[in-house]
Amino acid sequence: MSKDPNAIFADFVARKKLKMTPQRRRILEVFLSEEGHVTSEELYQKVKSECESIGQATVYRTLKLLADSGLAKAVEFGDGAVRYEILYGQSHHDHLICESCGVNVEVVDPAIERLQEEVARRHGFRLTAHKLYLYGICPDCQKKAAGNG
Repeated sequence: MSKDPNAIFADFVARKKLKMTPQRRRILEVFLSEEGHVTSEELYQKVKSECESIGQATVYRTLKLLADSGLAKAVEFGDGAVRYEILYGQSHHDHLICESCGVNVEVVDPAIERLQEEVARRHGFRLTAHKLYLYGICPDCQKKAAGNG
């Protein structure tokens, strides 16, 4: 049976010879309660509303530790902001990103996964990881553009 995220993070922090502070624990709890993708600033605002004493640098450093521990993953959608998503307990997925409004849709497509493996094999690679971001215009933005034409 796998450990829960709190235990995984506590073990990781201890291995780094750091302390599992109440602030780090609270940041972890708030992060795990989030759905989708969150920037360090967005997470900071949520944590600060509950705990005034937590600083922005603490949230940023804790997010980095969460990513290093394997519980979170940093993702970039081309708008200059680094967002974090929960990695623990999540299956692999790719992203569709609207270049107009920035909406982000997580997608899982077995055909795309097979094709990536096939392309890697064809070139003699054994895939260890990948990120796929597909950019375009979402249906809502397409409708808005058509209405303005």
